[in-house]
Amino acid sequence: MPKLNTKILIVLSFFAIYVIWGSTYLLNKIAVTELPPFYIGAIRFFCASILIFSIALAMKIKIVITKKQFANSVFVGFMFLVYGNGVFVWALKYVDSGFAALLASTQPLFVLFLMRLMDNKKIKTKSLIGIAFGIIGMYLLVSQREFVTNKMTVLGIFMIFTCVFGWSYASVFVSKADVPKNYLVSTGYQMLIASIMLALASLVFGEIWISPVEWSTNVKWSMVLLIIFGGIVAFTAFNYLLKVVSTEKVATSAYVNPVIAMLLGWYILDEYLSLQSIIAAVVLLTGVYFITSKK
Repeated sequence: MPKLNTKILIVLSFFAIYVIWGSTYLLNKIAVTELPPFYIGAIRFFCASILIFSIALAMKIKIVITKKQFANSVFVGFMFLVYGNGVFVWALKYVDSGFAALLASTQPLFVLFLMRLMDNKKIKTKSLIGIAFGIIGMYLLVSQREFVTNKMTVLGIFMIFTCVFGWSYASVFVSKADVPKNYLVSTGYQMLIASIMLALASLVFGEIWISPVEWSTNVKWSMVLLIIFGGIVAFTAFNYLLKVVSTEKVATSAYVNPVIAMLLGWYILDEYLSLQSIIAAVVLLTGVYFITSKK
């Protein structure tokens, strides 16, 4: 692929994981007000996987993979989409979408720590500065009294942190794992596998499956946008970036997503936006600068 085209594709991919993924917190929040969380994931990822495989076949891309690639896809699909996304959406029942996105902004910190632990990769001075800003930002965020007095909110916050850790581990793992080389095929398998596991989880937890005919207009639009943009476009871009740029740079999407999510949650859902949360967002974004900048 020509160098210029590669640069353009990288820029567009970062736009997808920064802006489009930032809007998925709002879309999931809308959907989870009417539909059970694991059911949402099962429908969303099954539809997206079918569309992805259809696109791949239309482009005459081979979708046959090895046993090792399938096994890795099962693991990554679980970590990314079943636990990382499914449980996260469950937590949105108790946590505002913008606040949840800010919690997810700890991902780059986990990634840098795991890369040090798993790959023995030295953390650069500017990244340490970025981590420091991240920790300060997180303290400003979670120390707000109005968020920590509700027990279910505290549980939601804890579960979100476990989701972020799992997503971070999978990010480091997949950057070097034997997965399908084509990003459409890799994304398709992860989503198809995850949809099956989420459907089983939905049945195990006794979720009530609601026919799409009965969904409200807002939920229908949210699901369509989640499937096409949040699933196919953004997740394919994410898998692509994990192979062409450093993992910690990809993880910075978790710093930018909160700003998008907070603004959308405040503007559309009238979610509470405190001055302290705004300051925390600024501090976290400063951390992005230090982690991603070359200077």
